[in-house]
Amino acid sequence: MTRRSTLSLALAAAVVAAPLGAQRPAAAPAPRNIVFILSDDHRYDFMGFHPGAPSWLETPAMDRMAREGAWVRNAFVSTALCSPSRASILTGQYAHRHGIVDNQRAVPEGTRFYPQYLQAAGYRTAMIGKWHMGIDTTLRPQPGFDHWIEGRGQGAYSDPLLSIDGRRVQRTGYTADIVTEYAIEFMDEQRRAGRPFFVHLAHKSVHLPFQPAPRHRGRYASSPVRYPATMRPDAPGHETWPDWVKAQRSSWHGVDYMFHGALHYDTFYRQYAETLLGLDESIGRVLEWLTRTGLDSSTIVVYMGDNGFSFGEHGLIDKRHAFEESMRVPMLVWAPGLVGAGTQVPQMVQNVDVMPTLLELAGARAPSDHVVDGVSVLAALRGESVRTRDALLYEYYWEWNYPHTPAQFAIRTDRHKYVYHYGIWDRDMLFDLRADPVEAFNLAGRAEQRPLADSLRTRLFEMLASSGGQSLPLLEPKNERMDLTRPPGEPSTDPLARP
Repeated sequence: MTRRSTLSLALAAAVVAAPLGAQRPAAAPAPRNIVFILSDDHRYDFMGFHPGAPSWLETPAMDRMAREGAWVRNAFVSTALCSPSRASILTGQYAHRHGIVDNQRAVPEGTRFYPQYLQAAGYRTAMIGKWHMGIDTTLRPQPGFDHWIEGRGQGAYSDPLLSIDGRRVQRTGYTADIVTEYAIEFMDEQRRAGRPFFVHLAHKSVHLPFQPAPRHRGRYASSPVRYPATMRPDAPGHETWPDWVKAQRSSWHGVDYMFHGALHYDTFYRQYAETLLGLDESIGRVLEWLTRTGLDSSTIVVYMGDNGFSFGEHGLIDKRHAFEESMRVPMLVWAPGLVGAGTQVPQMVQNVDVMPTLLELAGARAPSDHVVDGVSVLAALRGESVRTRDALLYEYYWEWNYPHTPAQFAIRTDRHKYVYHYGIWDRDMLFDLRADPVEAFNLAGRAEQRPLADSLRTRLFEMLASSGGQSLPLLEPKNERMDLTRPPGEPSTDPLARP
């Protein structure tokens, strides 16, 4: 018996079927196929239908998902950084629990991902695209996947070197197109065999450096660029911001010295939108194939970003921090017959909720020794009036590689956000999101707001304590310090540095 067979049998014994009703009927309906599409650095409001999107932005496939399915209006990640967020999606756990707290750490031995429980429930599973969970040059298939197609590390936008079930294959073309073809090929194989399937389709798009497909280059070259209200150093409210925010504007991740001065803001902004076109086309191809083959009524498609992205808000670029542009993400769900057309989910939903939601949909759940920090939001997606949570926990651990962003922990409610900074002599942050949605005015220094700040800080630490999150990791520095200046355009000498 193979190791995979032994593991599958063990998981089958551990996974408990969740009843779909009082009792499962003798002829239970076939489980829904699941397609989870993940993007990189896609900010929550860069979707054509979103009221905050640029007027010229085109995302017809995302628009279709929102029109024919559900738009989760308040979706967030628990850590706005690629590897920790991806691990939280696949484990249902906060970063302090699964242990992948930055982009440099390998997956801890014994980590379990929810596709393992889908396998035990009868699904054929595939990971296709960008794994990006810790720097790993070996391209090894991970537990939970029957089929594995991955590009190394950050991957490449074009001509990717892929690992296909452990075999290296060089492909020519635009990567988003290639991985979409592989995903459809896998789904078609399962369709013909009559097996339920799960596909984790993870894109490089829209990660820096933005590279649109050749057919999309220049599409937005003359489109107007808008600048956020908090981008200027003298923006209203700037005097209330922490010193680290003000200082970062002239750093690697700041608008005054973006990536060592190698990038121009307007070009940067437009190329991001052009790169998004290839991602949207991939989503559209998946939806069209499912519709054409008649699998639309037996499949759920979830689209989500792994974290957000700042375009100059508070003078910042990139993610990591606890401002809305960083921790808030797009999330769309398309499932004809299950999710009503035009559904809008107002409840706060987080990346740790993906695992319990999809397991409930599949009629399975994690074994009792797999602690899950998320909650299922399936009822909310069905349009039921339910409350999922009244507060979100956010955490970011200081990185040696990007030392200009401090460790921070935050609690967000429907109205307020409190951000606690660790290890620096600076002010914390408190925002009234209803009165100040762009987080321009930090209320933490106001005497009349002290009771609110104190109560939110107490609640924040209660949430951390209840989930085992009060121990800070002391991690060995690895790879490159990105704050160290080198001339613009000069390549890194570190072979494992992020491209």
